[in-house]
Amino acid sequence: MASSTTRATATVAGPPARERRLAGPLAARLLGLLAAGALLALVMVASVAVGAKAIPPGEVLHALVHGRDSVDSTVVLDLRLPRTLLAVAVGAALGLAGVLMQALTRNPLADPGLLGVNMGASAAVVAAIALWRSTDPTFFVWFAFLGAGAAAALVHLLASRGRGGPGPVRLALAGTAVSAVLGALISVVTLLRPDVFDQFRFWGVGSVAGLPLSLLGDVLPFLTAGALLSLCLAGPLNALALGDDTARSLGTRVRRTRVLGMLAVTLLCGAATAAVGPIAFIGLAVPHLARTVTGPDHRWLLPYAMVLGAVLLLCSDILGRVVARPGEVQAGIVTAFAGAPVFIALVRRRRIAEL
Repeated sequence: MASSTTRATATVAGPPARERRLAGPLAARLLGLLAAGALLALVMVASVAVGAKAIPPGEVLHALVHGRDSVDSTVVLDLRLPRTLLAVAVGAALGLAGVLMQALTRNPLADPGLLGVNMGASAAVVAAIALWRSTDPTFFVWFAFLGAGAAAALVHLLASRGRGGPGPVRLALAGTAVSAVLGALISVVTLLRPDVFDQFRFWGVGSVAGLPLSLLGDVLPFLTAGALLSLCLAGPLNALALGDDTARSLGTRVRRTRVLGMLAVTLLCGAATAAVGPIAFIGLAVPHLARTVTGPDHRWLLPYAMVLGAVLLLCSDILGRVVARPGEVQAGIVTAFAGAPVFIALVRRRRIAEL
């Protein structure tokens, strides 16, 4: 009778203490993700409004509602809106790819380019320019994406030779070797063909400026597929972080997880690089920024990385427009200059916390 009364009292009093403790972090992470989404919305508005010519938010809204009926509305719809949407999609993809690479290799300094994806895309673009001499960005996309996929497949093939399959160390070594070879080939072609170098340098610096909105339609299916695949791998990645043996004991198929993870990285990073060129730092630093809020749980880390990656690339693009008015600095250059000191500070703080 007493035990029944105790259970009834506990039921009336509310959920157990452990559930209440778990509900606190869950609510905090959800609120943080909503706040990050609100920040992304504000940065998107700033991206459309800020440039060589400042456009008031009211004019931006008028252009979005009524279409092209003035010079400002034409600038908004034809120039700034496409680059804003491209920056959001590419930044989110690079943030996700960075989380996947660091999880698959268990290396906190891993970058999406470690699989040779960036170099594969760059080598394919150089080959396309040398053979067909095209300057159309939509023409580059398919060659860059095929080159990224071929490089990732070669890295996986090299890392799979021998016992144990494609482990973290083998993936890193194979990716470094393939990237070095492809980088040498790019240097040879661009040195022997100045006309190829003149065209390649604009794509190779990494920029979202001057690209048509149709380009986003070309790469969006690949980005969407990569994002959905990444989110589906959140649980297996949590198990993989405990080590291969522990992951197997928990029922995770380690080899399949790594293969699917590499496929997701190829889709995300390959399509992003094909669209805007190689963008450094975002895939390296965004996972660390997200972990300060989410911890190591990939169920939260992946969505946070998507939003923060988009915010970081948009902010870099806006900063590049402001610091060199009436010209601009490409987003890829800004991410390298502005991001490196931030990443060094994060690494130093982590080292101090571990002492």
